Amino acid sequence: MKTLYHPAASRGHANHGWLNTHHTFSFANYYDAERMHFGALRVLNDDEVAGGRGFGSHPHDNMEIVSIPLEGDLEHKDNMGNTTVIREGDIQVMSAGSGVVHSEKNKHADRPVKFLQIWLFPNERGVTPRYDQVSMDTRAEVDSWQTVLTSQDDSQPGTVWIHQDARFRIGRFSADSTHTYELSGAGRGVYLFVLEGSAEVDGQALSRRDGLGISDTTTFSVKVGADGARILAMEVPMN
Repeated sequence: MKTLYHPAASRGHANHGWLNTHHTFSFANYYDAERMHFGALRVLNDDEVAGGRGFGSHPHDNMEIVSIPLEGDLEHKDNMGNTTVIREGDIQVMSAGSGVVHSEKNKHADRPVKFLQIWLFPNERGVTPRYDQVSMDTRAEVDSWQTVLTSQDDSQPGTVWIHQDARFRIGRFSADSTHTYELSGAGRGVYLFVLEGSAEVDGQALSRRDGLGISDTTTFSVKVGADGARILAMEVPMN
């Protein structure tokens, strides 16, 4: 088993006043040739947007974009006609495909919104842009790896899908427990991102907002720390 450890403090960071953001992989003005992507996972941004502020209309193409709110409400608008709000417990996907323009804004003026912005390389270019969001069953993630995102071929009720053979799972694990993760096929890797709490994998201690890439294995175990843990597992093709 190969592992790639990214402590939270090693991430790129920018504070623009209205936006306080941390970049696990190279993004915007943060560049590290050793941190361009993990397989098909290209961007993992940990964003906090001040009340009433946000990202104005801007274009994307040929990228699968996933947003997971961790606190607060995020308003989304796009040129496909969607005007929606995503909240803690939701997951949103946008297939930029042949081209889309969208904006994102903190719905509230009096408190921040915190969310993960995740980009993946698609397995097909030039697809018709699409948008979707669901409310996750957070009860199902208690001491279990709850699937929240899949490929189109593996889509199921209560999940979103993207144009990539990826699988996202979220688990909220009890203190001092151990949980096995089984990869769904060969040539795949898992990037773990600790949302809260602490854990250990293959002797590597992980704390809040630490990341660990895992590859060249079919299974691994996560030992949860004394304070419990909530972990996002992003399984992607490595080639």
